[in-house]
Parts: sequence; structure tokens; C-alpha cells
Amino acid sequence: MAAYTHFEIDRMLDSLTVLVDTRERDTPALRARLAGLGRPWRREKLDFGDYSCEITTPDGETVSAARKVAVERKMSLDELCGCFTAGRERFGREFERAKQAGAKVYLLIEDAGWETLFAGAYRSRMRPEALAASLLAWCARYGLTPLFCRAETSGKLIARILRYEVKALLERGAL
Repeated sequence: MAAYTHFEIDRMLDSLTVLVDTRERDTPALRARLAGLGRPWRREKLDFGDYSCEITTPDGETVSAARKVAVERKMSLDELCGCFTAGRERFGREFERAKQAGAKVYLLIEDAGWETLFAGAYRSRMRPEALAASLLAWCARYGLTPLFCRAETSGKLIARILRYEVKALLERGAL
């Protein structure tokens, strides 16, 4: 791995393109999220997560961070409940792939917070205690970082997460 100067890292971060998994459905919410990125983006099949990125090195090489960092986005606690119930095996396989790759994964949950989770303020019949236990077990098992935000903030937050994760990877010589 090459060691880069501060100025080279800044230029590489300026070249950051967000990768959007091809399985993210084209909806008005997706289009708003993509506009909120404030970055160029393109669709690509990702092995895990909904969003990652790539950069261009000073010598013109495109380097993907898709095996190093990802953001998995859920539009609500109800969608998350589905991942921990009927979709648990599939969800687990995705996080196992990320763990095997040594990737850091953020779980971005829109329009929710710990308060709404513990209050059971969602439609699913999954009990708040069970949802919290599953989410926190995933954090412990897979090194998952859960974040809550409003839907209108998710694009901006995704872009910032990816920028600072890639910056740290470049500073460590790990990308």
C-alpha cells in the first residue's frame, strides 16, 4: 500500500464516487437520497451493504473501497424488524460476507431512534426488547455501527461516512 501526502489524500477524497448497489430500488426516495450525496455516484453490484465508494489515486488508478467499508440503509424500524425475522438468514449472510472481508459496516436507520425503538413505535409485532437485542447482538457479532437519521439527511450522512472512512484508510495505508 502506498503512502500518500496530505495533499494527495485530499485530491483522492475530492475524486470520491459513491457506489450504489444495483438492488436499491429506483424510487423518489432513492433519487432524493442520491441528490443529497453531493457527490458523483454510479450503480454497481455490491457484495454487502447498499453504499460504498471508489477513489482515483494520483497515478489515475481507480480504487474501490467496497470490500473495506459499506453503509447498509433501512428506511424504518419496520424494515429492520423484517431483517431480523423473516429475512434473518439472508441478513446474516450479508454481514458474514462483510466480516470475512474485514469491512466496517454502518447500519443507517431512517426516521427512527433508540427512543422509538424502545417505545415500540413501529408496526411490526417484534417486541422492542427483541429488536434491541438483535440489533445490539449484530453490533457485537459483526462490529456493526448503527446510526439513526431522518430520511432527508441520509444522502449527506452516507457521503460523509464514506469520506471519513476512506480518509482513515488512506492515512493508514490500508487502501
